[in-house]
Amino acid sequence: MRITMMMTQQAQPSLLQIPTGGMNFPMIRCHPQKEKVVVVMGATGTGKSRLSIDLATRYPAEIINSDKIQVYEGLDIATNKISEEECDGVPHHLLGIVDPEADFTAGNFASTASLTMKSIVGRGKLPIIAGGSNSFIEALIDDQNYEFRSRYDVCFLWVDVAMPVLHRFVSDRVNRMIRDGMVEEVRKMYNPNSDYSKGIRRAIGVPEFDAYFRAEYSSSSNRQNRGKLLEQAINETKINTCKLACRQLEKIHRLRNVKGWKIHRLDATPVFENHGDEADKLWAEAVAGPGSVIVNQFLFNFGHSRSFVAATNSGTFKRGVAMAATAI
Repeated sequence: MRITMMMTQQAQPSLLQIPTGGMNFPMIRCHPQKEKVVVVMGATGTGKSRLSIDLATRYPAEIINSDKIQVYEGLDIATNKISEEECDGVPHHLLGIVDPEADFTAGNFASTASLTMKSIVGRGKLPIIAGGSNSFIEALIDDQNYEFRSRYDVCFLWVDVAMPVLHRFVSDRVNRMIRDGMVEEVRKMYNPNSDYSKGIRRAIGVPEFDAYFRAEYSSSSNRQNRGKLLEQAINETKINTCKLACRQLEKIHRLRNVKGWKIHRLDATPVFENHGDEADKLWAEAVAGPGSVIVNQFLFNFGHSRSFVAATNSGTFKRGVAMAATAI
Protein backbone atom coordinates (compact mmCIF):
# COMPACT_ATOMS: atom_id res chain seq x y z
CA MET A 1 0.00 0.00 0.00
CA ARG A 2 1.37 3.40 -0.92
CA ILE A 3 0.78 6.01 1.72
CA THR A 4 2.16 9.51 1.47
CA MET A 5 1.02 12.75 3.02
CA MET A 6 -0.63 15.62 1.22
CA MET A 7 -0.23 19.03 2.82
CA THR A 8 -1.38 22.36 1.54
CA GLN A 9 0.72 25.43 2.24
CA GLN A 10 0.78 26.04 5.96
CA ALA A 11 -1.18 29.04 7.10
CA GLN A 12 0.01 31.40 9.78
CA PRO A 13 -2.27 31.40 12.84
CA SER A 14 -4.28 34.56 12.57
CA LEU A 15 -7.37 34.84 14.74
CA LEU A 16 -8.39 33.42 18.09
CA GLN A 17 -11.64 33.99 19.90
CA ILE A 18 -11.08 33.94 23.65
CA PRO A 19 -13.63 33.59 26.45
CA THR A 20 -14.76 36.83 28.07
CA GLY A 21 -13.08 37.78 31.31
CA GLY A 22 -9.55 37.64 29.95
CA MET A 23 -6.97 34.85 29.94
CA ASN A 24 -3.72 34.53 31.85
CA PHE A 25 -1.55 32.44 29.54
CA PRO A 26 1.35 31.95 32.03
CA MET A 27 -1.08 30.33 34.50
CA ILE A 28 -2.01 27.70 31.89
CA ARG A 29 1.53 26.33 32.14
CA CYS A 30 1.05 25.24 35.75
CA HIS A 31 -0.57 21.85 35.24
CA PRO A 32 0.08 20.45 31.78
CA GLN A 33 -2.05 17.38 31.18
CA LYS A 34 -3.10 15.57 28.04
CA GLU A 35 -2.79 16.91 24.52
CA LYS A 36 -5.96 18.29 22.92
CA VAL A 37 -7.80 17.03 19.85
CA VAL A 38 -11.00 18.27 18.20
CA VAL A 39 -13.22 15.86 16.23
CA VAL A 40 -15.84 17.21 13.81
CA MET A 41 -18.55 14.65 13.04
CA GLY A 42 -21.77 14.57 11.04
CA ALA A 43 -23.62 12.92 8.19
CA THR A 44 -22.50 13.44 4.61
CA GLY A 45 -23.15 16.93 3.27
CA THR A 46 -23.73 18.65 6.62
CA GLY A 47 -20.68 20.95 6.49
CA LYS A 48 -18.01 19.11 8.47
CA SER A 49 -15.20 20.34 6.23
CA ARG A 50 -16.48 23.90 6.38
CA LEU A 51 -16.54 23.91 10.18
CA SER A 52 -13.15 22.26 10.49
CA ILE A 53 -11.60 24.94 8.27
CA ASP A 54 -13.42 27.70 10.15
CA LEU A 55 -11.87 26.39 13.36
CA ALA A 56 -8.44 25.79 11.83
CA THR A 57 -8.24 29.41 10.67
CA ARG A 58 -8.90 30.59 14.25
CA TYR A 59 -6.26 28.44 15.95
CA PRO A 60 -2.83 27.06 15.06
CA ALA A 61 -4.35 23.84 13.70
CA GLU A 62 -4.10 21.18 11.02
CA ILE A 63 -6.85 18.87 9.73
CA ILE A 64 -6.84 15.07 9.49
CA ASN A 65 -9.38 13.58 7.07
CA SER A 66 -11.40 10.68 8.52
CA ASP A 67 -13.55 9.91 5.48
CA LYS A 68 -12.87 6.29 4.47
CA ILE A 69 -13.34 7.02 0.74
CA GLN A 70 -11.63 10.41 0.53
CA VAL A 71 -8.38 8.83 1.75
CA TYR A 72 -8.05 7.30 -1.73
CA GLU A 73 -6.38 9.01 -4.66
CA GLY A 74 -8.72 9.88 -7.53
CA LEU A 75 -12.45 10.40 -8.15
CA ASP A 76 -12.32 13.90 -6.67
CA ILE A 77 -15.83 14.76 -7.91
CA ALA A 78 -17.52 11.49 -6.98
CA THR A 79 -15.96 11.49 -3.49
CA ASN A 80 -16.59 15.22 -3.05
CA LYS A 81 -13.01 15.94 -1.99
CA ILE A 82 -12.28 19.43 -0.74
CA SER A 83 -10.29 21.47 -3.23
CA GLU A 84 -6.97 23.18 -2.53
CA GLU A 85 -8.70 26.54 -2.78
CA GLU A 86 -11.35 25.48 -0.25
CA CYS A 87 -8.59 24.36 2.14
CA ASP A 88 -7.87 28.08 2.64
CA GLY A 89 -4.20 27.43 3.35
CA VAL A 90 -4.93 24.96 6.17
CA PRO A 91 -2.75 21.83 6.03
CA HIS A 92 -4.81 18.65 5.37
CA HIS A 93 -3.63 15.10 5.98
CA LEU A 94 -4.83 11.63 4.87
CA LEU A 95 -6.63 13.15 1.90
CA GLY A 96 -6.16 11.41 -1.47
CA ILE A 97 -3.06 9.52 -0.32
CA VAL A 98 -3.95 5.81 -0.72
CA ASP A 99 -3.73 3.74 -3.91
CA PRO A 100 -7.31 3.41 -5.24
CA GLU A 101 -6.92 -0.36 -5.64
CA ALA A 102 -5.76 -0.92 -2.06
CA ASP A 103 -7.84 -1.59 1.03
CA PHE A 104 -7.46 1.00 3.78
CA THR A 105 -9.07 -0.35 6.95
CA ALA A 106 -10.13 1.26 10.22
CA GLY A 107 -6.97 -0.19 11.75
CA ASN A 108 -4.84 1.39 9.02
CA PHE A 109 -6.53 4.71 9.71
CA ALA A 110 -6.00 4.47 13.47
CA SER A 111 -2.28 3.80 13.15
CA THR A 112 -1.68 6.38 10.42
CA ALA A 113 -3.80 9.06 12.10
CA SER A 114 -1.99 8.47 15.41
CA LEU A 115 1.38 9.15 13.81
CA THR A 116 0.00 12.21 12.06
CA MET A 117 -1.44 13.57 15.30
CA LYS A 118 1.89 13.17 17.09
CA SER A 119 3.56 15.08 14.27
CA ILE A 120 1.00 17.90 14.43
CA VAL A 121 1.23 18.17 18.23
CA GLY A 122 5.02 18.11 17.98
CA ARG A 123 4.81 21.27 15.86
CA GLY A 124 2.70 22.96 18.53
CA LYS A 125 -0.51 22.70 16.51
CA LEU A 126 -4.01 21.50 17.29
CA PRO A 127 -5.15 18.34 15.44
CA ILE A 128 -8.70 18.60 14.05
CA ILE A 129 -10.12 15.30 12.81
CA ALA A 130 -12.99 15.73 10.35
CA GLY A 131 -15.00 13.20 8.38
CA GLY A 132 -18.12 11.08 8.24
CA SER A 133 -16.62 7.63 8.76
CA ASN A 134 -17.53 7.07 12.39
CA SER A 135 -16.06 3.55 12.33
CA PHE A 136 -12.66 5.10 11.60
CA ILE A 137 -13.08 7.66 14.38
CA GLU A 138 -14.22 5.00 16.85
CA ALA A 139 -11.28 2.73 16.00
CA LEU A 140 -8.87 5.59 16.67
CA ILE A 141 -10.38 6.89 19.90
CA ASP A 142 -11.55 3.68 21.60
CA ASP A 143 -8.53 1.57 20.71
CA GLN A 144 -7.99 -1.69 22.57
CA ASN A 145 -4.93 -0.47 24.45
CA TYR A 146 -6.60 2.76 25.61
CA GLU A 147 -3.60 4.59 24.17
CA PHE A 148 -5.59 7.45 22.62
CA ARG A 149 -7.59 8.23 25.77
CA SER A 150 -4.45 8.13 27.91
CA ARG A 151 -2.66 10.60 25.66
CA TYR A 152 -5.41 12.97 24.46
CA ASP A 153 -8.42 14.91 25.64
CA VAL A 154 -11.00 15.11 22.86
CA CYS A 155 -13.77 17.55 22.04
CA PHE A 156 -16.52 16.20 19.77
CA LEU A 157 -18.53 18.57 17.57
CA TRP A 158 -21.51 17.19 15.64
CA VAL A 159 -22.87 19.21 12.72
CA ASP A 160 -26.48 18.05 12.38
CA VAL A 161 -29.12 18.78 9.75
CA ALA A 162 -32.72 17.54 9.81
CA MET A 163 -32.95 14.54 7.49
CA PRO A 164 -35.70 15.82 5.14
CA VAL A 165 -33.71 19.02 4.60
CA LEU A 166 -30.44 17.11 4.18
CA HIS A 167 -31.99 14.70 1.69
CA ARG A 168 -33.03 17.60 -0.54
CA PHE A 169 -29.53 19.04 -0.33
CA VAL A 170 -27.94 15.67 -1.14
CA SER A 171 -30.15 15.30 -4.20
CA ASP A 172 -29.14 18.76 -5.43
CA ARG A 173 -25.49 18.00 -4.71
CA VAL A 174 -25.57 14.85 -6.83
CA ASN A 175 -27.06 16.91 -9.68
CA ARG A 176 -24.18 19.39 -9.33
CA MET A 177 -21.65 16.55 -9.34
CA ILE A 178 -23.17 15.20 -12.56
CA ARG A 179 -22.91 18.66 -14.15
CA ASP A 180 -19.29 18.91 -12.97
CA GLY A 181 -18.35 15.74 -14.87
CA MET A 182 -18.80 12.89 -12.40
CA VAL A 183 -20.05 10.41 -15.03
CA GLU A 184 -17.00 10.93 -17.22
CA GLU A 185 -14.72 10.72 -14.17
CA VAL A 186 -16.18 7.35 -13.13
CA ARG A 187 -16.22 6.11 -16.74
CA LYS A 188 -12.43 6.59 -17.00
CA MET A 189 -11.82 4.05 -14.27
CA TYR A 190 -14.61 1.65 -15.26
CA ASN A 191 -13.64 -2.00 -15.55
CA PRO A 192 -16.32 -4.64 -16.26
CA ASN A 193 -14.43 -7.02 -13.98
CA SER A 194 -14.26 -4.56 -11.08
CA ASP A 195 -14.70 -5.65 -7.48
CA TYR A 196 -16.97 -3.03 -5.93
CA SER A 197 -16.24 -4.25 -2.39
CA LYS A 198 -12.64 -3.00 -2.37
CA GLY A 199 -10.75 0.26 -2.57
CA ILE A 200 -12.20 3.42 -4.05
CA ARG A 201 -14.78 1.48 -6.08
CA ARG A 202 -16.84 1.20 -2.89
CA ALA A 203 -17.62 4.90 -3.25
CA ILE A 204 -21.26 5.77 -3.78
CA GLY A 205 -21.61 6.80 -7.41
CA VAL A 206 -19.35 4.06 -8.75
CA PRO A 207 -21.21 0.70 -8.58
CA GLU A 208 -24.48 2.49 -9.33
CA PHE A 209 -23.23 3.24 -12.88
CA ASP A 210 -22.11 -0.30 -13.68
CA ALA A 211 -25.23 -1.23 -15.68
CA TYR A 212 -25.09 2.04 -17.62
CA PHE A 213 -21.44 1.56 -18.61
CA ARG A 214 -22.08 -2.07 -19.57
CA ALA A 215 -24.84 -0.87 -21.86
CA GLU A 216 -22.42 1.56 -23.50
CA TYR A 217 -20.14 -1.37 -24.32
CA SER A 218 -23.01 -3.49 -25.64
CA SER A 219 -23.86 -3.33 -29.34
CA SER A 220 -27.43 -4.44 -28.62
CA SER A 221 -28.17 -1.47 -26.34
CA ASN A 222 -29.99 1.49 -27.89
CA ARG A 223 -29.84 5.14 -26.92
CA GLN A 224 -33.24 5.12 -25.20
CA ASN A 225 -32.26 2.20 -23.01
CA ARG A 226 -28.97 3.85 -22.07
CA GLY A 227 -30.83 7.04 -21.16
CA LYS A 228 -33.06 5.10 -18.77
CA LEU A 229 -30.06 3.37 -17.23
CA LEU A 230 -28.31 6.71 -16.72
CA GLU A 231 -31.36 8.17 -15.01
CA GLN A 232 -31.61 5.07 -12.85
CA ALA A 233 -27.94 5.30 -11.88
CA ILE A 234 -28.30 8.93 -10.82
CA ASN A 235 -31.41 8.16 -8.76
CA GLU A 236 -29.68 5.21 -7.08
CA THR A 237 -26.72 7.43 -6.25
CA LYS A 238 -29.07 9.89 -4.55
CA ILE A 239 -30.95 7.15 -2.67
CA ASN A 240 -27.79 5.43 -1.48
CA THR A 241 -26.26 8.72 -0.35
CA CYS A 242 -29.38 9.41 1.73
CA LYS A 243 -29.18 5.91 3.19
CA LEU A 244 -25.54 6.56 4.08
CA ALA A 245 -26.52 9.77 5.87
CA CYS A 246 -29.09 7.84 7.93
CA ARG A 247 -26.53 5.18 8.90
CA GLN A 248 -24.02 7.84 9.88
CA LEU A 249 -26.61 9.53 12.07
CA GLU A 250 -27.49 6.22 13.75
CA LYS A 251 -23.81 5.63 14.56
CA ILE A 252 -23.46 9.08 16.09
CA HIS A 253 -26.50 8.42 18.29
CA ARG A 254 -24.96 5.10 19.35
CA LEU A 255 -21.63 6.72 20.24
CA ARG A 256 -23.45 9.41 22.18
CA ASN A 257 -26.18 7.40 23.90
CA VAL A 258 -24.67 3.92 24.26
CA LYS A 259 -20.93 4.55 24.54
CA GLY A 260 -21.39 7.82 26.41
CA TRP A 261 -19.28 10.07 24.21
CA LYS A 262 -19.81 13.71 25.09
CA ILE A 263 -20.76 15.05 21.67
CA HIS A 264 -21.79 18.68 21.23
CA ARG A 265 -24.60 19.02 18.68
CA LEU A 266 -24.67 22.05 16.38
CA ASP A 267 -27.95 22.39 14.45
CA ALA A 268 -27.20 23.59 10.90
CA THR A 269 -30.75 23.00 9.61
CA PRO A 270 -31.61 26.74 9.29
CA VAL A 271 -28.46 27.21 7.18
CA PHE A 272 -29.64 24.63 4.64
CA GLU A 273 -33.11 26.15 4.52
CA ASN A 274 -31.68 29.45 3.29
CA HIS A 275 -29.33 30.67 0.58
CA GLY A 276 -26.62 33.23 -0.05
CA ASP A 277 -25.75 35.86 2.55
CA GLU A 278 -28.57 34.79 4.87
CA ALA A 279 -27.26 31.21 4.92
CA ASP A 280 -23.73 32.46 5.65
CA LYS A 281 -25.04 34.62 8.49
CA LEU A 282 -26.93 31.67 9.98
CA TRP A 283 -23.85 29.48 9.66
CA ALA A 284 -21.84 31.95 11.72
CA GLU A 285 -24.62 32.25 14.32
CA ALA A 286 -25.68 28.61 14.61
CA VAL A 287 -22.54 26.61 13.79
CA ALA A 288 -19.19 28.40 13.54
CA GLY A 289 -19.81 30.76 16.47
CA PRO A 290 -21.12 28.19 18.98
CA GLY A 291 -18.51 25.70 17.79
CA SER A 292 -15.73 28.19 18.51
CA VAL A 293 -17.12 28.87 21.98
CA ILE A 294 -17.12 25.14 22.75
CA VAL A 295 -13.57 24.72 21.48
CA ASN A 296 -12.40 27.78 23.45
CA GLN A 297 -13.82 26.31 26.64
CA PHE A 298 -12.16 22.99 25.83
CA LEU A 299 -8.73 24.42 25.03
CA PHE A 300 -8.21 27.21 27.51
CA ASN A 301 -8.07 25.59 30.92
CA PHE A 302 -5.35 24.86 33.44
CA GLY A 303 -4.67 21.42 32.00
CA HIS A 304 -3.71 22.48 28.50
CA SER A 305 -0.67 20.95 26.85
CA ARG A 306 2.78 22.54 26.84
CA SER A 307 3.20 22.42 23.07
CA PHE A 308 -0.01 24.25 22.24
CA VAL A 309 0.65 26.82 24.99
CA ALA A 310 4.04 27.49 23.41
CA ALA A 311 2.30 28.13 20.09
CA THR A 312 -0.26 30.44 21.69
CA ASN A 313 2.55 32.44 23.27
CA SER A 314 4.10 33.18 19.89
CA GLY A 315 4.11 36.76 18.67
CA THR A 316 1.90 36.01 15.66
CA PHE A 317 -0.66 34.22 17.80
CA LYS A 318 -0.77 36.98 20.43
CA ARG A 319 -1.43 39.53 17.71
CA GLY A 320 -4.38 37.36 16.65
CA VAL A 321 -5.63 37.34 20.25
CA ALA A 322 -5.43 41.10 20.39
CA MET A 323 -7.39 41.36 17.14
CA ALA A 324 -10.07 39.04 18.49
CA ALA A 325 -10.31 40.92 21.77
CA THR A 326 -10.73 44.18 19.91
CA ALA A 327 -13.52 42.69 17.81
CA ILE A 328 -15.49 41.42 20.83
